[in-house]
Amino acid sequence: MSQPARVLIVDDAATIRQYHRSVLEGGGYVVDEAVNGYEALERAGAEDYDLFLVDVNMPVMDGFTLVQSLRRDEATAAVPIVMISTENKTDHEGRAQSAGANLYLVKPVSPRELTTVADLLTVSAKATAGVSGGGRP
Repeated sequence: MSQPARVLIVDDAATIRQYHRSVLEGGGYVVDEAVNGYEALERAGAEDYDLFLVDVNMPVMDGFTLVQSLRRDEATAAVPIVMISTENKTDHEGRAQSAGANLYLVKPVSPRELTTVADLLTVSAKATAGVSGGGRP
């Protein structure tokens, strides 16, 4: 029996983290949280994740910078990343893709959409890697 997929939610808004956590835990995911990009990098350095949900606008380190950092790290380079923001701007979506995000969603994201995206990206990542997580040495 396989382990449940592990997700790191990165958002400075406690209500958004709580909402995403509730939806994903209800879908069988193990969920951790970080309030900014710097904290997310610390957590990603200590744990293996199957998916990152990343807000764009955060203090200390924004989402674009975090995504670029995750893509440069061998342990997290292949882990799917979804950027989720209130910003419905074409340039933000383009910046997210350029930074290395797999998908860009606009808040609010419905529970069905969030679980569908998480299911598709974590199954795809596990099939590609053959194991759970980013494969930390």
